[in-house]
Amino acid sequence: MFIEQGIKTENHFWKYIVGSIIIILASSIGQLPLVFAVSYDRLDENESIGSLSQSLMNQFEPNLTLFLMLISFVVAMVGIYFVVTKLHHQTFLSVTTSRKSVDWKRIFFSFGLWALFTIITTLISYQMNPADYIWNFKPIPFAILVLISVVLLPFQTSTEEYIFRGYLMQGFANLAKNKWFPLLMTSLIFGGLHAANPEVAKMGNIIFVYYIGTGLFLGIITLMDEGMELALGFHAANNLVSALLVTSDWTAFQTHSILKDIAEPEAGLDVILPVIVVYPILLYIFSKKYNWTNWKEKLTGKIVKIDTHNTFNTAK
Repeated sequence: MFIEQGIKTENHFWKYIVGSIIIILASSIGQLPLVFAVSYDRLDENESIGSLSQSLMNQFEPNLTLFLMLISFVVAMVGIYFVVTKLHHQTFLSVTTSRKSVDWKRIFFSFGLWALFTIITTLISYQMNPADYIWNFKPIPFAILVLISVVLLPFQTSTEEYIFRGYLMQGFANLAKNKWFPLLMTSLIFGGLHAANPEVAKMGNIIFVYYIGTGLFLGIITLMDEGMELALGFHAANNLVSALLVTSDWTAFQTHSILKDIAEPEAGLDVILPVIVVYPILLYIFSKKYNWTNWKEKLTGKIVKIDTHNTFNTAK
């Protein structure tokens, strides 16, 4: 009953609009260190938006850039906590899971599964196309990268999950009183917000199949599992392993990773394959491990309104 935990009479949809604005403002405050750094070392004012984004990635030392970028998510997480507990008067657990406490075993299982898959497929790609990669490993910068990534990247991935699979999922459920609309809307918005990523400029709009498809996958596992644990683990593994393993000159994160991809990017099977093959396999694995049933009801069913102050925060 995860999505139902946000259904209350006083949870009018305007509160979610106000809450979203507060979260955006918190994130903007968190971006001030990066803004000040850019102001100190100004970029060419005549640059286009696309080249501006690329110049920003190359303006500072990669570890410093990554650190400055990730700070905003720490502040945004504080904003989410404030909005959930003070504006909506919910527990933070209620936008995390329907269980009595966070199931860390689920998080670690999902993290390990996707991390292992990412490492294996990267190694296969490296063995099959060694000319597409160069060795980028430098011990000290890499050690600093590991520290920054382990400490701060989970804030970035968790912030996105709490916004889309937690806060907005319950918000759209309050509006529509069904489950398919929150699933669809959060997936579309999640994909759309990646429009500024440099990957879009390099690979074209076809990349949105991957972004929206990933959002849909994360929404499905959240609704089917009645909590965000699997989504939190998957998202953390995806960004953390990618940041440590492979970088390139055209991705959103430029890091001191072990390898650097120097191949010319092109949208091919690597964009479509995860959505139509890999994600369905993961859904099958999760469904068997956690005994998921009643898919139609959990993904598209109507929501029965529960408006009891006394039982609202009692997770199942």
